[in-house]
Amino acid sequence: MAEHEHVRVAVIGSGFGGLGAAVRLRREGITDFVVLERAGSVGGTWRDNSYPGCACDVPSHLYSFSFAPNPDWPRTFSGQPHIRAYLENVADTFGLRPHIRLDHEVRKMRWDSGELRWEIETAQGTLTADVVVSATGPLSDPKLPDVPGLDSFEGKVFHSAQWDHGYDLRGKRVAMIGTGASAIQIVPAIQPEAGRLTLFQRTPPWVMPRMDRAISGAERWLHGKVPFTAAARRRLLWSIRELQVSAFTKRPNELGLIESIGRANIGRSIKDPALRAKLTPSYRIGCKRILLSSSYYPALAQPNVDVVASGLQEIRGNTLVASDGTETEADVIIFGTGFHVTDMPIADRVVGADGATLAESWKDGMQSLRGATAAGFPNWMTIIGPNTGLGNSSMILMIESQLSYLADYMRQLNVLGGRVALDPRPAAVDAWNVRVQERMKRTVWNTGGCTSWYLDANGRNTTIWPGTTAEFRKATRGVDLGEYAVVRAGADRPLVRQRTGDHDRVTEHGRGTADEQGRAAGQGRTGDQGRAADRESV
Repeated sequence: MAEHEHVRVAVIGSGFGGLGAAVRLRREGITDFVVLERAGSVGGTWRDNSYPGCACDVPSHLYSFSFAPNPDWPRTFSGQPHIRAYLENVADTFGLRPHIRLDHEVRKMRWDSGELRWEIETAQGTLTADVVVSATGPLSDPKLPDVPGLDSFEGKVFHSAQWDHGYDLRGKRVAMIGTGASAIQIVPAIQPEAGRLTLFQRTPPWVMPRMDRAISGAERWLHGKVPFTAAARRRLLWSIRELQVSAFTKRPNELGLIESIGRANIGRSIKDPALRAKLTPSYRIGCKRILLSSSYYPALAQPNVDVVASGLQEIRGNTLVASDGTETEADVIIFGTGFHVTDMPIADRVVGADGATLAESWKDGMQSLRGATAAGFPNWMTIIGPNTGLGNSSMILMIESQLSYLADYMRQLNVLGGRVALDPRPAAVDAWNVRVQERMKRTVWNTGGCTSWYLDANGRNTTIWPGTTAEFRKATRGVDLGEYAVVRAGADRPLVRQRTGDHDRVTEHGRGTADEQGRAAGQGRTGDQGRAADRESV
């Protein structure tokens, strides 16, 4: 990469969000872009997480791009190798390889207010971009707990997202820390080979049966030859999950029936009353992420497995001490302790218009406009931003909605013309987040009686979207310029789209009107773009 190369768009990350953004940019006729990837291959979290048993808990035909259907998924819930292969295929099929820069970890991004562009420092040099799309994802940076004495441990230590495939677990005393989505897949996969497996459980999860099966050759043939059958399958899976949303967001008390299924799943495999009591959650199902497994409880019932119903408190040499005083000897510690979700490390590397980092801007909690843009960070957009997560459906649906928002964002920059940037108005960001948090108050994630990774350090849910994917798609169908300051190169003050009666106008703060710019910003929007101008509230 030539030093100080300039591109129209720089995409950060090559997981689902980054590759999806690249495809959408090409479809919009934008080819002057790069995808900056810190690793040596594409795939994001599906490249990094290669632990034994790693698989998706969303059905395969829903956990894929609508514009890149795969008729050959081998199972109803696909494993990590197949999902990673799918992403590699997307990169090839849509001609993305020439745009991808591997081993280009982004170290710092700074907004240049004079030039109206982002200066990006990478491991391989510097480049500039008019627009940055941050698609690093919330599950990209492993989170390790600060356990006293960890440095004194003489055995092997690694995180589930950094699995050491060269380490042989056979006959070893293994300590598994955590009971999240990764842990319930790892435990059944390594239990048969471990000499002793001890699971440190701070809070038991709700685990539902995993209705997984091989997809028959006849099904795959039909989906390949008659594509609408695969599309119909996807829509059915989507519809079922959309119908479930109201119970999570409006009527959590209706989840009791689902809890009874979870309890029955425990009872089928766990006959010991004491162990069954340890594994039965005391909070409303859905408050934490609902997990899927038909092998987790049978593995815990095996004679070489112990469950410590208490978090890890300290380590003394090779002895792990739980909060309840239980002591366990171990040869290897595996942390299944999740990721930096509400404090994403990328935020420390983004420096906005006022010289502050995004992390500083978000010190009281993440917030953005429509899950995409942040005030004070012009022409910067994030994929899977604040309050875009889901508790029961496919994140690919949310990503595709944000890609539509990105496409219209680029169209609006083109319509405005010249060297121009869009900066979300703080009032618009605040209004959006007030509505989101108001809806969040009665959801199961806030009222279910648990503490989850959905909540930030202040106890605020900055992670989950409190509605259906259809609602989010409607809210992100197009960019409302009334929510943005329009910043021009060389201007002392930003231009702001204002509403006066039934008409819009672009004004320079304190400097009168710029009617032709206002008219230009409203032109060229047809179909969904035109309808999107009449914004729906959250």
